[in-house]
Amino acid sequence: MNRSDFPILNQTIHNRPLVYLDNAATNQKPQQVIDAISYAYTHFNANIHRGVHYLSQVATKEHENARQTIADFVHAESKDTIVFTKGTTDAINTVAFCIGEAIIQPKDEIIVSALEHHSNIVPWQMVCQRKGAVLKVIPITERGYMDIESIQSFITERTKIISVAYVSNVLGTVQPIEQVIQLAHQHSIPVLIDAAQASAHRPIDVQRLDCDFLVFSGHKMYGPTGIGVLYGKSEWLNRIPPYQGGGEMIEHVSFEHTTYNTLPYKFEAGTPNFIGSYALGKAVEYMSSVGMHTIQAYNRELMAYLEQQLRSIEGVYIYAEGEEKDGVLSFNVYSNNKLIHPFDIGTLLDQQGVAVRTGHHCAEPLMNILHIPGTVRVSIALYNDQNDIDIFISALRKTLSLLQ
Repeated sequence: MNRSDFPILNQTIHNRPLVYLDNAATNQKPQQVIDAISYAYTHFNANIHRGVHYLSQVATKEHENARQTIADFVHAESKDTIVFTKGTTDAINTVAFCIGEAIIQPKDEIIVSALEHHSNIVPWQMVCQRKGAVLKVIPITERGYMDIESIQSFITERTKIISVAYVSNVLGTVQPIEQVIQLAHQHSIPVLIDAAQASAHRPIDVQRLDCDFLVFSGHKMYGPTGIGVLYGKSEWLNRIPPYQGGGEMIEHVSFEHTTYNTLPYKFEAGTPNFIGSYALGKAVEYMSSVGMHTIQAYNRELMAYLEQQLRSIEGVYIYAEGEEKDGVLSFNVYSNNKLIHPFDIGTLLDQQGVAVRTGHHCAEPLMNILHIPGTVRVSIALYNDQNDIDIFISALRKTLSLLQ
């Protein structure tokens, strides 16, 4: 990895060098991915799967090559278990709708955790409203993890699916999903894993995890926006109905009857984002060239340094302090036992060229549990280094000197 691969980092913000620490929202793109988008549009822009002409054949090949690249990245048993979506939110909505149509009945139960992103809460609420089901919420421990012991008491014969995050997008804590999956499968309950915050930071092996569904977004792993991935075990993808109807997802259509296409095309209605899939494949290749184990080790080291430096500042409260975190750390600052609003901190950091995220991070229920309006969230990527952390810490000290 070379920092110079990311051209956006060369600019100045408010006459200061950009220090970008909002990677959990979206990370920046290497030149290789930017070039891939341009190359695709200028060399093989043609609709895929349907054309006999040369450009269509090339575009189809590159799209399917990207599918294989991503299948290899998550160690899927087949590229046919990889469905391209618009992103994590779209992927969760796909599963929620299809599971809802296929197996959810009145008074059935769906389990999520208290630390979920809104995109892993609201789609399930919509299923419950539509089908008359019940949403049950796993509490979290003081250390910032799902309470595994409570899950056993939550599961009943009416539990139909468990959907939980791999990594908290607020706390950064790596959740005990292996235990969740094992426990769920003892009761023949499928599990969806939201890997949006994990996919850029750690190796993922869906076969080892034995998850039934796993979802993530391209834009949080150095790829373009508008493209994401749904992995599903073939038995589940074959069992549930398609999410949308239209071209591509059909085998035969008449006004009397329609039959659906084979996997994974059954879930890819309309013209796919084949430019996005190609560029996402290049992003995965970029990460793989660095090595996911290398990225994971580097991120752990940098996160430990970040937390160590933050501890040196009086009044800083770090959430899930001391716990292993995958690239995300949230904190607040108190002065005379009064919260300094995260928005004020974020605004003054921006004036010094430091980009962080403030607010509830699309996890408002978790904020309510913590009894806070929001946090300051710092999130790293493989192009960040200790110098970025040092600049952030210096800017934070200056910010607090103005606010206290």
